Amino acid sequence: MSGTSPRTPLIAANWKMHKTVGEAEAYVAALLPRISGTAAEVVVCPPFTAVGPVVESARGSALRVFAQNVHEAESGAFTGEVSIPMLADVGADGAIVGHSERRQYFGESNESVNRRLLACLAAGLVPIVCVGETLAEREAEATGAVIARQVESALAGARSEQLAGCLIAYEPVWAIGTGRTATPGQAQEVHHAIRRQLVGLASATTAERVRILYGGSVKPENIDALMAEPDIDGALVGGASLDAAAFTRIVQYQ
Repeated sequence: MSGTSPRTPLIAANWKMHKTVGEAEAYVAALLPRISGTAAEVVVCPPFTAVGPVVESARGSALRVFAQNVHEAESGAFTGEVSIPMLADVGADGAIVGHSERRQYFGESNESVNRRLLACLAAGLVPIVCVGETLAEREAEATGAVIARQVESALAGARSEQLAGCLIAYEPVWAIGTGRTATPGQAQEVHHAIRRQLVGLASATTAERVRILYGGSVKPENIDALMAEPDIDGALVGGASLDAAAFTRIVQYQ
């Protein structure tokens, strides 16, 4: 499908709860010379404390900086949360919403993911909305229904032209941090189903424009095969993104 597609591949590094400001700045300094001229768009998602410093370190380069989460309210009595205006103020371009670790450990629901997605779109912040099934759901052959429900509820209320700028990350929960990876064929099957669903939720044009990333134990050893699939438009990389050399190899997939 993407043989004639206008979609620019995007590779994002989700550092999770890793890297001090100094470590983040050193990483960016090591990464930038290695990725100049790469075909893929490259994003790093530092912890909140390092978002501003990483934006400064990346200034003048093509590297984009996203946050790992965001609250939907502009301000308020939400201790420990970070708002969209705060992220925009330090120069972040976007944010991950609904990562499976947030859903699993912090009780995020499909409804809260939707509220934050709509808030991001309204403010011009690019969301990476994550969807994915658990091992039990896959073994019960419920993957298709689970993903369809997550996609539909996450994107509810967004206009077709807004959706075209969204990033969707398919992350099978059973493959995150486990070393297990969906085969390229398994990932492609889900990515293709999401793209078909987007035709119904928005339009064929929008479905063709939305970039769908794969996440779940992506590493230098499997990125080439994943990126060869027609509906896989990039990757959301966890553990393997913490090392600049390993992440460079992923960005420079063949």
